[in-house]
Amino acid sequence: MIKGFIFDLDGVITDTAELHYEAWKNLSDEMGWDFDRELNEQLRGISRLDSIKVIMDHNHVQLEDARIEELANKKNEIYVASLDSMTPEDYLPGAKELLTHLRTEGFKVALGSASKNAIKVLQQLNANGYFDVIGDGTSVSKSKPAPDIFLYGSEKMGLQPDACIVFEDAEKGIDAAKAGGFYSVGIGPEERVGHADLRFDSMKEATLFEVKAYFKDLFS
Repeated sequence: MIKGFIFDLDGVITDTAELHYEAWKNLSDEMGWDFDRELNEQLRGISRLDSIKVIMDHNHVQLEDARIEELANKKNEIYVASLDSMTPEDYLPGAKELLTHLRTEGFKVALGSASKNAIKVLQQLNANGYFDVIGDGTSVSKSKPAPDIFLYGSEKMGLQPDACIVFEDAEKGIDAAKAGGFYSVGIGPEERVGHADLRFDSMKEATLFEVKAYFKDLFS
């Protein structure tokens, strides 16, 4: 039976994707690197250091590890400064309603995000009260598509993976959920998250009613 839900943050609870894009674009422009929205799509759901390596590969650039770390931190500073503009109005449509319903019905809820800034984002949204467990980029060493962040969440909730449903908007996130033995709900287009157990175009459609209707045998 389903007892818990695990949510990715960016693209599921809120959309910081534009802020990430602007920060990477800012850094890339400064470095004289090519960076556009198409390349930005490849960064969805992966860590900061993995992201900068994707951008470097695209631009046929090689740098020392220390320099890569320095640039990744610089991008993060640009991004974190932009988070101050976020407010509790910045939930994606449907996300706050779903979290509220899960609280009302007594489900356990965890965050499973690759972001090391997840706590700051939750504070800006005033969302901490919806989560029993917060798993972020500092909680585990292996990022998605490894299932570690979701396994961390289920373990801290005291649940087996097959008692949890993961909500993800990234291909690697769905891969991670499957690798860990979780049920999965994909948010986004078929070509990105079509391999999830259930898919919605947006969080607005992903109501608890719809999720329960699909996984009806897993809810008492």
